[in-house]
Amino acid sequence: MKSLTTGMVLAMLAFAGGAQAADCVDAKSAKAGFVLEKPGISSEFRLAPGGMVAVANKYQLDSPQTQYLYAGLIEVFRDSDTGRLSMIPLGDLRKLFPLKAGAKSKTEFVRLSSKKAPQGTETLALTVKGNDTYRLGDCKY
Repeated sequence: MKSLTTGMVLAMLAFAGGAQAADCVDAKSAKAGFVLEKPGISSEFRLAPGGMVAVANKYQLDSPQTQYLYAGLIEVFRDSDTGRLSMIPLGDLRKLFPLKAGAKSKTEFVRLSSKKAPQGTETLALTVKGNDTYRLGDCKY
């Protein structure tokens, strides 16, 4: 479960851009879910079964979007008024975590869309170079 909440923090950092959080989210508070907002977008992050993090994005100028991210990092499903997308892993995503410095991995996916047939496979290659510090407003991760 620790890698899952760490993943939620990773997801938060990936989506944050210039977002501001009311309080600094940590591993404990992330379990209850949290919302990040910036002008034009609000994203609500919640733990979901199966190692997933559910993200509900609300846009000022576009239709809402729902995403499911494995371990808060790897998008496996997206749904909105503009279409649906599933990324089906052809390997065990659990083997990618926890992320440790020096780790390298490759996983193949099949992209399934409601609008077109799969065009082969795609590869996600991860190389963990080390730890880094990221600032989000007054918060440091």
